[in-house]
Amino acid sequence: MRQSNELCTKLQSFKFSVMAILKITKKHHKHFNNPFPSSVSTTIPYVQGSLFFNSKRVPSDQTFSIGSDFQLSWTSDNGGHLSISHLSQQTRPIWSTIPGQAFVSAALVDTELEESRGSFLVKDKDVHMVCNHQTIEDIRIIEDIGVINGQFDHHLECEMPDSTSVYRRLEKKTDAQEIPIPTLMITGRLFNMTKKSKRFQKHGIQATMQFEAKGPSVYARYWVLFNQKTNHEVGFQVKIEKPNFTSRNQVSKTVSGGYQGFKRGRNNRKKRLGWCWYLSRPRGFLLVSSVEEEIADLDILKPEEFNRVWLTYASDENERFYGFGEQFSHMNFKGKRVPIFVQEQGIGRGDQPITLAANLISYRAGGDWSTTYAPSPFYITSRMRSVWLEGYDYTVFDLTKLDRVQIQIHGNSAEGRILHGNSPCELIERFTESIGRLPELPEWIISGAIVGMQGGTDAVRHIWDELRTYDVPISAFWLQISNSTGLGGAEKNIDWFTALVELGSGFTKVDEKQNKRRNLFEEAKQLDILVKDSNGNPYMVPNTAFDVGMLDLTHPKTATWFKQILGDMVNDGVRGWMADFGEGLPVDAVLYSGEDPISAHNRYPELWAKINREIVEEWKSNSLDKVKKDQEEGLVFFMRAGFRDSPKWGMLFWEGDQMVSWQRNDGIKSSVVGLLSSGISGYAFNHSDIGGYCTVNLPIVKYNRSEELLLRWMELNSFTIVFRTHEGNKPSCNSQFYSNQQTMSHFARFAKVYKAWTFYRIQLVKEAAQKGLPVCRHLFLHYPTDERVQRLSYQQFLVGSEFLVVPVLDKGKRKVRAYFPLGESSSWVHIWTGKVFSKQGSEEWVEAPIGYPAVFVKVGSHVGEIFLNNLRSLGIL
Repeated sequence: MRQSNELCTKLQSFKFSVMAILKITKKHHKHFNNPFPSSVSTTIPYVQGSLFFNSKRVPSDQTFSIGSDFQLSWTSDNGGHLSISHLSQQTRPIWSTIPGQAFVSAALVDTELEESRGSFLVKDKDVHMVCNHQTIEDIRIIEDIGVINGQFDHHLECEMPDSTSVYRRLEKKTDAQEIPIPTLMITGRLFNMTKKSKRFQKHGIQATMQFEAKGPSVYARYWVLFNQKTNHEVGFQVKIEKPNFTSRNQVSKTVSGGYQGFKRGRNNRKKRLGWCWYLSRPRGFLLVSSVEEEIADLDILKPEEFNRVWLTYASDENERFYGFGEQFSHMNFKGKRVPIFVQEQGIGRGDQPITLAANLISYRAGGDWSTTYAPSPFYITSRMRSVWLEGYDYTVFDLTKLDRVQIQIHGNSAEGRILHGNSPCELIERFTESIGRLPELPEWIISGAIVGMQGGTDAVRHIWDELRTYDVPISAFWLQISNSTGLGGAEKNIDWFTALVELGSGFTKVDEKQNKRRNLFEEAKQLDILVKDSNGNPYMVPNTAFDVGMLDLTHPKTATWFKQILGDMVNDGVRGWMADFGEGLPVDAVLYSGEDPISAHNRYPELWAKINREIVEEWKSNSLDKVKKDQEEGLVFFMRAGFRDSPKWGMLFWEGDQMVSWQRNDGIKSSVVGLLSSGISGYAFNHSDIGGYCTVNLPIVKYNRSEELLLRWMELNSFTIVFRTHEGNKPSCNSQFYSNQQTMSHFARFAKVYKAWTFYRIQLVKEAAQKGLPVCRHLFLHYPTDERVQRLSYQQFLVGSEFLVVPVLDKGKRKVRAYFPLGESSSWVHIWTGKVFSKQGSEEWVEAPIGYPAVFVKVGSHVGEIFLNNLRSLGIL
């Protein structure tokens, strides 16, 4: 006791108040902006640490069961590492750590968020502390819930004198009832003490933790829990307690007896890591084994919890990474740092000169390769490995190192799943089994073209007459008008509903707004269901030329009010609507639920999908003939914003606002990449506006939709789930399907091509609802071992497994280079000429003039034969 008092006295001088700062910068109304704003490179660079283990407590080599279908293997070779495998394939790890290196790290870091009109940038600023080294003190299987509650036998107490307090602390951080039994637990400490690092400074980040040689060292307890979720899925949780300090005066500076891991290969590692060595080396590491030596018992100000957690594990040089939600610029993300945060996709996204111009006019409006409406913390690799994260924290997947993955989570814990599967299709099926799948679409929306119109009733009547003249198969008109504060009241609204009645004799699916005048903003304000600012007032969010209020979807009154509005529209004959936006929840908003608005920002589009989906399900449940009603008049909504679980609540997605251009990052090519990446991520039904949306007509920068681009986009979208037109944000500047005889004829031709495979589309919709597989597929899904396929991005894609589509995506091109993959014995037949391509793994130049895109079906395919016969019946072949 006397020794403990002396320790307390000597440490009285060390008083620290470590607080992380969150700074939110609004840049909505700047009139002149940097055309080259900073990007995701301002986050903390790769963090590396060493792994230690106690050879007296942790066996040298051992295998532990994770449920009934998985095992974790521990080996002490090369500094120690872990690997997880499925019992059906024990020699194939689905997840493993890097020998001798930490797989969990933590830090306390200041954060700055820049926000401007739905665009966001998250920056790491001052680094207060980094615990990047790790010990393993115990690995064990928990069979009894009592263990979680701190009830241990005498043997356990002898092995770890402070184990009871350790488990009680875990109990405080985790509801024991939420931990499945049995659970495999790994526990130990994270530690480090680092002076200011030039490595951080060169990234614009300051390390403020500068202790003298006699200052305290930082450490924290951690727990990693593994448990089986399904027959092919392992769940993991990482919990970290608050950081503590210990004095270097009281304990030896050397690593305590029995611990191994760092000294092996120390000099070689120092040469190899360079500046990384400075961060990763241990500085005064102390193995604290008694409560008396913990700062928790001393008179020292406590820091707050860590707000960064890193998970680091093995990859290999040739492993390719796919997924991450709807991504528009890349399919393979190896070598990149991928941020996961819902936001506007941007105008240009790196394509020039439009990105520069957009950034100049509105801060960060141009976006970059990583900005997207619908990211997801999920991936599949070419090695058939797959990991996804639960929760909604801002996250960065660092894939810049050849031999490892590092995930940075902006929080004090992490939770996720590790999947087992032998093919991409199996992994997608198992992923969507957990997160949810889109329901079957009603057949009416996938049976013909959907015509997007604005401009008044006379214009719609005129186009409707022309479409009938050209015998265009039409499913619905999608009509757009809007008022700034509410619905109804204008003469145009009355005309629209007159048109609705007239068009109803041909079809009844019209996206429209009701005629009764209502000021929805005032209603929502009076009900107190709008998102609030810090002063308790409705948070007015800038949106183009005006400000808007956002519904607080966490408020219990919101759903009732909003569903009544849409219910009235459905009763008037509306059968579909666009559930737009969802990506712009301010990160400093105040919500009814009281939850963190930064995490709620990623959850908001899921809540937005959920409230819309509830309307659909409630309407369906009230229908008398449910099956007939669902197919003939079933409700549909489509949306662009999303997150990981959006397939559970959504029905149909569209890719947002592509440029009316041929460019890669935000033009027609990006629409293919978005289609395929989102399909891998569970978004089975997705499509783009035919011709793109975003037109720019500035004096020095002009992007107008050309006729050629429109025609090629029609060809492309005739092989997607929905064939829908959009006039764009500046209709008079764009070529439209009704502009002249050629555009109308081409539209009619490819509406019929689309109709010709309706039978297969219905089949694929059912498959998607049952297995989560997308309608439009990257070839990787069916030919995963073909390295040429792994390198494809927008060049070609599959529809189901039976069609191969090689669209023309470049101006003035009349040929395409088609690749016929390895892996099957089947050949492919060109639908226009009947030419058969039998050589696997070969590239062939194929003629593709306007009106004849390069499309192939499998030789001998029953689906292919029906499709070709339907084309003949419709007069296309």
